[in-house]
Amino acid sequence: MEQIIFYILAAIIVIFAVAAVNSRKILHAVIYLLFVLASVAGIYFLVNYNFLAALQLAIYAGGVIVLIIFSVMLTHNIDAQLEIASLKSKLIAGALSIGGMAVTLYAIYSYQFNSIENHQAIEVSDIGLKLLSFERGGYVLPFEVISILLLAILIGAIVIAKGQHLIEQEHKQNQQKL
Repeated sequence: MEQIIFYILAAIIVIFAVAAVNSRKILHAVIYLLFVLASVAGIYFLVNYNFLAALQLAIYAGGVIVLIIFSVMLTHNIDAQLEIASLKSKLIAGALSIGGMAVTLYAIYSYQFNSIENHQAIEVSDIGLKLLSFERGGYVLPFEVISILLLAILIGAIVIAKGQHLIEQEHKQNQQKL
């Protein structure tokens, strides 16, 4: 049963990844990317990496996709049509992808993996306590710094997107006065 679910998730990933790359509408490409990221989280759940799957859903499928959709909506490019790539660009991208896959497969098959007998299970609550610890090795301060950085990036994106729109409105008003 697990193998069937894996193949279904893998097929969803491949189909929607190809759809995201070939889509001419940017909002459709973002939605296809959402399905790819959610399916990757499904594979993490399948191999019992629940914490990593939750992070995948929260950070990538949730946060990054929402940020991309907001940036598309703020710049008023919802209906924008993306350029069609030339045949030369498609061939170069395909060759680089096949080369990257060949290097990755070579590295995987040439490495001697050793199994480690470690039966110590780590609970998600242990990871959470360690991440939110104020003690040595805790990650509260980096989380706060990153949250402030992301807030500054979001405010900057809004200012840039709306700033150009406000400049255009001001220019139109000046033209009307003349």
